[in-house]
Amino acid sequence: MPEPHLRTVVVLAAGEGKRMKSSLPKVLHPLLGRTLLGHVLAAAAPLRADRSVVVVGHGADQVRAHLAEIAPEATPVLQAQQLGTGHAVRIALEAVPDAAGTVVVINGDVPLLRPETVAALVEAHEGAGAAATVLAAEVPDPTGLGRIVRDAAGRLEQIVEERDATPDQRALREINAGIYAFDLARLREALGKLSTDNEQGEEYLTDVFGLLRDAGEPVAVHVAADHVETLGCNDRVELAALRRLLRDRVNEGWMRAGVSILDPDTTWIDVTAAVERDAVIDQNTQLQGATTVGAGALVGPDVTLIDTTVGEGATVLRSHAVGAEVGAGASVGPYAYLRPAARLAEKSKVGTFVEVKNSELGAGAKVPHLTYVGDATIGAKANIGAATIFVNYDGVNKHRTTVGEGAFVGCDTSLIAPVEVGAGAYVAAGSAIAQDVPPGALGVTRAPQRNIEGWVARKRPGTVSAAAAERAGRAGEGASGNPGSASEGEPLHGGAETVGGPSGAGDTATE
Repeated sequence: MPEPHLRTVVVLAAGEGKRMKSSLPKVLHPLLGRTLLGHVLAAAAPLRADRSVVVVGHGADQVRAHLAEIAPEATPVLQAQQLGTGHAVRIALEAVPDAAGTVVVINGDVPLLRPETVAALVEAHEGAGAAATVLAAEVPDPTGLGRIVRDAAGRLEQIVEERDATPDQRALREINAGIYAFDLARLREALGKLSTDNEQGEEYLTDVFGLLRDAGEPVAVHVAADHVETLGCNDRVELAALRRLLRDRVNEGWMRAGVSILDPDTTWIDVTAAVERDAVIDQNTQLQGATTVGAGALVGPDVTLIDTTVGEGATVLRSHAVGAEVGAGASVGPYAYLRPAARLAEKSKVGTFVEVKNSELGAGAKVPHLTYVGDATIGAKANIGAATIFVNYDGVNKHRTTVGEGAFVGCDTSLIAPVEVGAGAYVAAGSAIAQDVPPGALGVTRAPQRNIEGWVARKRPGTVSAAAAERAGRAGEGASGNPGSASEGEPLHGGAETVGGPSGAGDTATE
């Protein structure tokens, strides 16, 4: 019996996948956080194989590049001509001539395969001292799949491809899952004896079982507990079906772990995401990539989070976030957009139609409405009024704005970076601030208000506005008028210090 630690994994990923009708190699199509190939490699990872070999062919450069990202330790081996699965495995083993022990061969398009199933296959194979073991499954509809043919005693007699099967063999529902464990030395010998005498004129890896059996070598079948794990993917319809099955598996796992998912059918959580206990995920929510959601947080409805961290007890409602951090107890949305490096400290708020990019909000800071925050640092408990723009880009370079602790920025303000609003400072509504505002000061750049009496009657006669103004004028006949107004051409009253409002800052901000 080979030493359990001497293991090699071979993944067959050379096929074109013609029925996918895609320029992307079949094994690189994504579902819930990984590609098909990525899911297969993840299922094999707990084996701690000494070597992993991936046979590439169609789109070889794309597959190699993907492997360099997700599994740099894996060795890609080119199968320039797709001459069958036996040929592919022979090429793979030629790349690892010193390999010994057990070799596990897996098709690259079985994304629902569980690590536990692969481990059970290998354990059964090594425990029985078999020369070869095939993973089988009992399926409702075996159409298109290779069949497991057993003898009267229930032992494996042969594995036959559907196109080479007899009518009686096609009626069998126990199928070959395309996943195998072999004794490597005996596999190498059998691969040299493969024939191409079949419907496709290819070297079938499955013929190895017949060759070993005829030579008196022990061969075995290990049946998967759940046939769903063995489902492959040949077109986009099947890919969508696999995605739904994986979604259901992932959602069930999180719900059993203490997460509330209010509408599992519309909740999509990548296998790479993580959700803590007592979090609530509402409908139409997607958690993608390395997203994490803290305990007791509320996410959704209508939320997409990509590589985003949501802290304990935070709320994210009808929003989109990429590469962002939402602190404990913070509030986001509805209709907010957090772009990469948006970092919200605990109990901060980003509200409706607010976009934040490469910026930090201190604890308790608020940006409630209709605001763009780019390349900024906002201090704790600062308040940013509606329609404020952090003007960070001069057409060539990005510049940074700093708003101090407890500062109060009025509505409809432009902060023209680089600029700093000091701690506790106020900025009057409607200002364009291009110079630093010292701590505790009021920054204001508004022009004085100018009212031109009778303008509507002269310039917009016959309009609804003119009629309304005329009615208001008749109702107010005898009044002395507005002493703060000025007729056209008359000098204006007031000045820069007359900013209105009891605080001297006018309607500076909304809560």
